Amino acid sequence: MTYKHIFKTSLRGLSTNRSRSLLTILGIVIGITAIILVVALGKGAQTLILDQVQGLGTQTIAIIPGREPSGPSDVSSLYSDSLKPRDVTYLKNKTNAPGIKDVMPVVFGADSASYGSNTYQVNIFGATELMAGMFDLHPVGGAFFSQDDVLGRADVVVIGSKIADHLFDAEDPVGKKIKIKGRNFQVVAVLPPTGGGSLFNFDDMALMPYTTAQYYLLGIKYFNRIIVEANADEDVDIVAHDVVLTLRESHDITDPAKDDFFVQTQQDLAKRLSTITSALTWFLVAVASIALFVGGVGIMNIMLVAVTERTREIGLRKALGATNRDILSQFLLEAVLLTAIGGLVGIILGALLAFVIAIALSAGLHINWQFVFPWGGAALGFGVSTLIGLVFGLYPARSASKKSPMEALRYE
Repeated sequence: MTYKHIFKTSLRGLSTNRSRSLLTILGIVIGITAIILVVALGKGAQTLILDQVQGLGTQTIAIIPGREPSGPSDVSSLYSDSLKPRDVTYLKNKTNAPGIKDVMPVVFGADSASYGSNTYQVNIFGATELMAGMFDLHPVGGAFFSQDDVLGRADVVVIGSKIADHLFDAEDPVGKKIKIKGRNFQVVAVLPPTGGGSLFNFDDMALMPYTTAQYYLLGIKYFNRIIVEANADEDVDIVAHDVVLTLRESHDITDPAKDDFFVQTQQDLAKRLSTITSALTWFLVAVASIALFVGGVGIMNIMLVAVTERTREIGLRKALGATNRDILSQFLLEAVLLTAIGGLVGIILGALLAFVIAIALSAGLHINWQFVFPWGGAALGFGVSTLIGLVFGLYPARSASKKSPMEALRYE
């Protein structure tokens, strides 16, 4: 038998039992669909996160208090008061770090805000007037607070869109006063919606001078972060190095192992987030692969049933001159065709579902979630599905090829 004849015979065998063939490949379709969906959503999430990190400014460097966590369980170092006003003074000294453009101390906390009878839980974010430029914030109403507001501990606040909606309904918030922790703050600006999927969700934030937040709301004299902006992208690594040396001098640290702070560039953050999302994606792919294994077992069972039902056909073919190799090739090809077709259907279905989910997430969360077709995942899924056909179809095909023609013809 030629390969062309074997291929036609295999197709004829599958088309004779269409319902059974469709049910057989269902397990493969489910497995490949799950894998393509997980990989596509993982790529979309990774793209969204990296875009947002890049949007925060590639020249910014975050200085974080405490020892850098060595693992998920090492959370004690996250709570530290090691960043003080003296550090800001040291960093602003151009002789210590000439590549620094701006320095911005940051404090944060949470409390409830109220206006009239309306109350809403807000995230308090204290910074300087530089925040608008560093985070590319453009209020839709009013204007950001000024340097004089920071120096004078002014009771002013810039609120996110959700806070404005919950506290003021249709009323214009600008110029009104909201109460936080028993103190009145004048709303000087309102931010546009940024979306719930944003890395920094400003919709729930109340932005104010850090001096005001420290003195009146948080009662602290240290900073939760210090944000440093370099003069240019190519200066980021040098500036990060200068920051480390400057803070060691400020903290009287001679042994680097005793650093009570660490710096994080946007590139560092992007790499870490990319690593986390990739690891999570492939973990989910591994879980989804269980469905493929179950589908492979189903293929083997159905093929064994098919071999039993077609015993007389096998005997007749052998009586007409077909060799063991011809029978083996025919049944093995049928198994591979089933899984390959299942793989293609699963890739198309998974891509369609990922596309629909991307549109739904973009519309529902007001974020720029992009559909990313996982070409590598699709190639891997098709290859794995074909391999499953080879592996799980081999045993039934060998059983068919080893049947005796005489016994097969006598089979009822």
